[in-house]
Amino acid sequence: MRAAFFILSLLALSVSSALAHDVTPGDAGYIQEIWGVHIIPFIYLGAKHMITGYDHILFLLGVVFFLYHMKDVAIYVTLFAVGHSVTMLLGVWYGWGINSYIIDAIIGLSVVYKALDNLGAFQTWFGFQPNTKAATLIFGLFHGTGLASKILEYRISEDGLLANLLAFNVGVEIGQLMALFVILIVMGYWRKSPNFLRQAKVANIVMVFLGVLLTYQQVAGYIASTA
Repeated sequence: MRAAFFILSLLALSVSSALAHDVTPGDAGYIQEIWGVHIIPFIYLGAKHMITGYDHILFLLGVVFFLYHMKDVAIYVTLFAVGHSVTMLLGVWYGWGINSYIIDAIIGLSVVYKALDNLGAFQTWFGFQPNTKAATLIFGLFHGTGLASKILEYRISEDGLLANLLAFNVGVEIGQLMALFVILIVMGYWRKSPNFLRQAKVANIVMVFLGVLLTYQQVAGYIASTA
């Protein structure tokens, strides 16, 4: 339980200090300056992005929060990975891009959606349950679009582009598996607590707050950038 709330606290600090779904300045400079195929560096960059991507991790935590069987975890994580991969690869390859603030606000809302879903809010408020698999895939598409939009801003070289993008995506999936491994270990211990369900409600309320905070930051940033 303490470990779970420690993770949420770290994510809260990350969200409160973040301005956008970003690539670090050092990594951005590297992307801008190289050309040709660089498999290992792009795998590293992809893994680093996923592990340090508080928005991705929050959504992933929400997705697996009440999944007790590895088969279900595999299905949902695969749906998220497919969505994330498709729009990241195609977005950069074809030059599709959305304003970073707008797409990051949607990503923030994905965290809000999943936490509310875990709280049973849609059943209580509207009397129906959204298709959780479809929602996971759709929000995965938005998460990938967010990364594609940011990469496009750095004008990655077309020389070796496909190989580098595929390597980056492999890195993202490696990072996702590493984050998932930690999450599942923490959740496994936490679920043994007799107070898990009560504590889980509090944790998901915190996740709603973090998602709203992230969305607010992006909307405020968009307004400031267009003023």
